[in-house]
Amino acid sequence: MQLFTTSEAAHYLRLKERKIYEMVAEGTVPCTKVTGRWLFPKAELDHWLASSISRPDGLSRPEPAPIVAGSHDPLLEWALRESGSGLATLAVGSEAGFDRFIAAEAIAAAVHLHALEDPAADANIAALAARSDVQDAVMIGFCRREQGLLLAPGNPLKLNSIDDVISKRARIAMRPKGAGAQLLLLAMLQRAKATMEKLVAVAPVCPTGPDIAQAIRAGRADTGIATRAVADAAGLDFVSIVWEPFDLVMRQRDYFRPSLQALLKFLHADELTARAREMGGYDLTETGSVRFST
Repeated sequence: MQLFTTSEAAHYLRLKERKIYEMVAEGTVPCTKVTGRWLFPKAELDHWLASSISRPDGLSRPEPAPIVAGSHDPLLEWALRESGSGLATLAVGSEAGFDRFIAAEAIAAAVHLHALEDPAADANIAALAARSDVQDAVMIGFCRREQGLLLAPGNPLKLNSIDDVISKRARIAMRPKGAGAQLLLLAMLQRAKATMEKLVAVAPVCPTGPDIAQAIRAGRADTGIATRAVADAAGLDFVSIVWEPFDLVMRQRDYFRPSLQALLKFLHADELTARAREMGGYDLTETGSVRFST
């Protein structure tokens, strides 16, 4: 999440800082206070600006882009193609994808979030419930999937936990800030009472799970976090960490668009079940169900 200081928010909104402080006092601008300092989430400011636009009679809202932005998943990528939805994917990570969804830059967001306190908690629902700027969203379950450590064949370093990764100074490939796998890593470190400084992180950052697999196969990294499906496809070893919900968030007003309906109908197809079984690491028990709505 990108945060602006007061001066940065004033520059972004083309206002004077004094006016920003007045709006904060009046409660008319989205903001948060951290350690005595006012901060302004860019996504919230964008939504605030968009929601306050005055449109002439007959002028409709802009159409969201036909993109599912957020976390990468090979089964979702396959389903979007095979369903004939016409929707593209944009793998930018869960938080960035949700921000693009809020800004109407994507018709839906694919998310898998993790709480620092408990990696097994259902953070997707908690995150959507906490958003005061989303009043017409619905969360559709895509799957539950197995997330864990990817390792070279045979697991030569005998890595079975984040404690092993730290103690053996294993080189770990990173995902972008705000990506679900990176949030899971932070949660694991929290439980291990460790910090990022304890890790031997390798560069550059890996945008997707298959990029993690490639870094390991190339010998650039010893491990990284991705799904079992990615590990199996790359012929890598896998140590399970958690089964996580992987969801699609969309506007209720967009739910019945032909593109999303094509995808949602395909979620109940036998072909998807068969493909998930082939890939491994998927549970389709809640696939297609409404898990939360605002």
